[in-house]
Amino acid sequence: MTGPAAVIWSERTWEEIPSDLDAAAHAAILPVGATEQHGPHLGCGMDFVLAELLARKVSGQTGVLALPTLPYGCSLGHSRRWPGTIAIDPVLLTTLCSQIGSQAYVSGVRRLFIVNSHVTNAAPLRCALEILRATHDDLMVALINTPHISERVRNAHFQDGDDWHANRAETALMLATAPSLVREARIADADDEDRTAGLVFSHPVNRTSRNGVTGRPSAATRDEGEELFRWMIEDLAALVRKGLSEQPPLQHSYFESVFAKGT
Repeated sequence: MTGPAAVIWSERTWEEIPSDLDAAAHAAILPVGATEQHGPHLGCGMDFVLAELLARKVSGQTGVLALPTLPYGCSLGHSRRWPGTIAIDPVLLTTLCSQIGSQAYVSGVRRLFIVNSHVTNAAPLRCALEILRATHDDLMVALINTPHISERVRNAHFQDGDDWHANRAETALMLATAPSLVREARIADADDEDRTAGLVFSHPVNRTSRNGVTGRPSAATRDEGEELFRWMIEDLAALVRKGLSEQPPLQHSYFESVFAKGT
């Protein structure tokens, strides 16, 4: 896939970033992923590779600056059964993303789109969102989890299990966008069932999967991955464009008490 050039924060100078922000409603994208085992057939960087590729494409479509990708995430649930996972705890992830958002604010960002490609990053990133908007009155923050960008994207991700991982969708995406991460000879026998249906507790992956996979990677095709990635770009770019013109429904300051003016 080709398209307009992305605007990459790390490639811009301090003289260029202010005009880049002026041109895109003072918005930036923060891609967040993880480094963790993805079964016997996918590289451990799958999540952050996807987040970065998607952010670059959407930056090219919208002109919004893409911040450097966070390659580590909250992957504690993958246990120590399989090598490859480099996890950080949720409190650290919350703090890290809060500080990144605050520093981006100092540089002029007023609309921050956090694009998250790892499921269990969602809670700490939501906490970071809460901290950022309570700290910076004029900073708007959106948390977009990539499997939920749109209904069609969600349906593709969840077609082979509710608790999916390294599944058909992720395998197809990597076949289409980052084939160097795929061990095609291992795909055929990588399938493993979703064992989480009906459970009361949330169990770590070592107690729900035999090989680190949940789903049917054997059903994945490159064509399917190309279509899914195109949907993700189109639908995320549409959300970002909508966010570039959004204003708060009411203009009340976060720091102003209702009693200050007697209203």
